[in-house]
Amino acid sequence: MVILSFVGAVGLAQMPFGATGNSADFTKAAKTNSILKNTLRWKWGKQQKGWYLYVPLLQKTLATEAGPDSAEFAEKVAGYQRIKGLRRSGVLNQTTLFSIIKHWQSKRIRPIYEAKESALLTAPITNFYDPTRDLELLKVDRTAFDAYKRMIDDADKALNEKNGESGPYLSIISSYRSPAYQASLRKKDPKANRAQLAYRSPHFTGRALDIYVGGEPVTTKDENRAIQVKTQAYLWLVENADKYGFEPYFYEPWHWEYVAP
Repeated sequence: MVILSFVGAVGLAQMPFGATGNSADFTKAAKTNSILKNTLRWKWGKQQKGWYLYVPLLQKTLATEAGPDSAEFAEKVAGYQRIKGLRRSGVLNQTTLFSIIKHWQSKRIRPIYEAKESALLTAPITNFYDPTRDLELLKVDRTAFDAYKRMIDDADKALNEKNGESGPYLSIISSYRSPAYQASLRKKDPKANRAQLAYRSPHFTGRALDIYVGGEPVTTKDENRAIQVKTQAYLWLVENADKYGFEPYFYEPWHWEYVAP
């Protein structure tokens, strides 16, 4: 099992989120969080219920290994709220959750651009989840692919699995998609998921990778994402991907974007 450790994490995780140094002050907030974790109503495309699917990312951001039902976690939330000028309650309510989501979203690829052909390479099919994937769909930004290879090599070592023998985990599901190909997805299935329907997809850049972390590869059903966010592969990415220049799209456990220069 991967043990999450956030010492040396960058960005908000470096900030002192402890609010008072006395976790006992946050027992009541912890009880509220234990309820909201599964019941908080909020909207992201569609109606959402709870924030339990994002606990690993929340722990990373708040620089804590404490469980979401704990007073220590609530204290970290209060510290975040203090820094952001929010009411310092320790409760991860809708306002605080959207503030954290805004932070996550700010770290993604911006602006969206279409990759130049010279910036792309055709990656080996062995790096892909689907061994029958079309040759035109194996393209990846060169710099992003180099970083990806370093990342999965280290992941294999950390997860005690030999490189190339870990099955489909951490293999690429999807990488560069041209605007024309994206348009063909919309035409083929007007009711497809949001990623397939996107008019300005980060996949245009060649630096967005869908990476297999378990379950059904790219299904956003809550029950599927609940499986994905508990896998060793996903937990390792949450802890380490930023060291290689990758940041997540919080809503899709498989979606990671290379944002380094």
